[in-house]
Amino acid sequence: MSKMEALKLSLIIISLLLTNLRSIASSPHNHRYNVGDHVPLFVNKVGPLNNPSETYQYYELPFCGPDPVVKKKESLGEVLSGDRLTTALYKLNFRENKVAETLCHKKLEGDDVAKFRDAVINDFYFQMYYDDLPFWGFVGKIEEDSWTLEKKSLKYFLFKHVQFDVLYNGNQIIEVHAIGDPNQVVDITEDVGVDVQFTYSVVWNTTSAAFDTRMDRYSRASSLPIHLKIHWFSFINSVITIMLLIGLLTLLFMRRLRNDLRTFSTGDEEDDKEVGWKYIHGDVFRYPRNKSLFCAVMGVGTQLLTLVCSLFVLVCLGILYPYNRGTLCTALVILYSLTSVVAGYTTASFHCQFAETGWERSVLLAGIMYAGPLFVISSILNVVAVSYGATAALPFGTIMVIVLLYAFLTIPLLVLGGVIGYLFRSEFQSPCATKRYPREIPPLPWYRDTPCQMFLGGFLPFSAIVLELQHLYASLWGYRIFTLPSILFIMFIILILITAILSVGLTYIQLSVEDHQWWWRSVFCGGSTAIFMFAYCIYFYTRSSMSGLLQFSFVFGYNACMCYAFFLMLGTVGFRSSLMFVRYIYRAVKSE
Repeated sequence: MSKMEALKLSLIIISLLLTNLRSIASSPHNHRYNVGDHVPLFVNKVGPLNNPSETYQYYELPFCGPDPVVKKKESLGEVLSGDRLTTALYKLNFRENKVAETLCHKKLEGDDVAKFRDAVINDFYFQMYYDDLPFWGFVGKIEEDSWTLEKKSLKYFLFKHVQFDVLYNGNQIIEVHAIGDPNQVVDITEDVGVDVQFTYSVVWNTTSAAFDTRMDRYSRASSLPIHLKIHWFSFINSVITIMLLIGLLTLLFMRRLRNDLRTFSTGDEEDDKEVGWKYIHGDVFRYPRNKSLFCAVMGVGTQLLTLVCSLFVLVCLGILYPYNRGTLCTALVILYSLTSVVAGYTTASFHCQFAETGWERSVLLAGIMYAGPLFVISSILNVVAVSYGATAALPFGTIMVIVLLYAFLTIPLLVLGGVIGYLFRSEFQSPCATKRYPREIPPLPWYRDTPCQMFLGGFLPFSAIVLELQHLYASLWGYRIFTLPSILFIMFIILILITAILSVGLTYIQLSVEDHQWWWRSVFCGGSTAIFMFAYCIYFYTRSSMSGLLQFSFVFGYNACMCYAFFLMLGTVGFRSSLMFVRYIYRAVKSE
């Protein structure tokens, strides 16, 4: 082989290696592209602007589509979130400008025109994903044709041209927008067939924004100064509330309780009558009714607390962030399964403090206490979604995956936790011996009954979090992005502290009137904040623009599940804090 042939062969090998390295360095997986590279674009869904849960597959409207339509393989979380990504005819190659590119010619029949008109009337938007960046655009527009004092005429137009504005930095895509051209429209006011040429343009521009910050723009609207001021006002309001409660209870402990203990040590019978909680020392640690149910509440409440704290940890680690498609739903399903071992352990260990047998029933109740109502409500909502043909309807395969996950991961971990709790059981630590027969509870005025205490125990914590709850609901049932998870976590901690402090105070008041049935009441008073949260959900819905059976069902159905979870969590906090307090005061009495 001559030197010239060897040189040519070397050049060919080097060029092939450079081509391979270039194709490896530029791909949709690392979001780096070269000029002319294909960038994946998927259409997702359409739906009315005022009903975030009412979404339909993109090609439910007679848009131009490929033949055949190929669906993107999706994760469990994406399906649960209602995402249904499919291929599209749009070709947006990297840094290739296009002007009035023809998408397709389509004959819209009368039924197609009626579908588009209904979409325009209901302010339908479409959602697409380009290089994993979500963006939205409207289907059409409404204009006033002519009007008089007696009648106003409206005309409906369909956008037939879409302009894509894409910003890039180097070899990475930073931002994308889709804008319907208001000057290129089709009149769809009448149910008359029409020939439409759908077109699109692509405009590329450079930006100095970094790739790592490209998701920040989705949260800018929620980070406006007025919204930040509301967040901080809510935070300061909550801090002031908890400081007042701490001061109040400190006064209670330092004066009233100290006087109670001092009175006990004097032995003055007349003074002792003023301290009613000492007389029920033989009943205050009596096991509650429905022992298995009570233990299950403690187990599931502890599990859900662990789940919520784990979610906040994932947010702090950057694993969960806005528009990380389906990750939140996936995390919820997996974490619920993994934390079931906590529910099993807590339920069994708490039950075995009362009795060594029957813990299996308590663990079984823990397995269905939250999952049961959630499954029933989700099934009903799925039927409603199927009747509407909405993307919220879960495919049969997804339902089977969830069922199998519950059967082969959640239940075994629940049983495993129960067995561990049984093996490492301990006796209930009671400072006072329990009498054989319960003491009769004296008649009490109406304001000392459970409903009144629940109102007080729920209203004060709710008043401390109501402003932050508004932001949370706007994020769940709207398009606002919750941009300050750290503030949300702090508010959650404050909610737990206020619940614990109030539960202690209400339990002390209850014991002072010789009412020893505080176990269940501490759960109800602690969890009563959830009732106010659901009531605020009703207020939020009535003040919003949401409408229709589907949106109504999803808002109230899933909010009921969320508030029920908060009831179990806060009820557990209420009992645990009350138990610590009761043990403390009766241990102090015993030491005296």
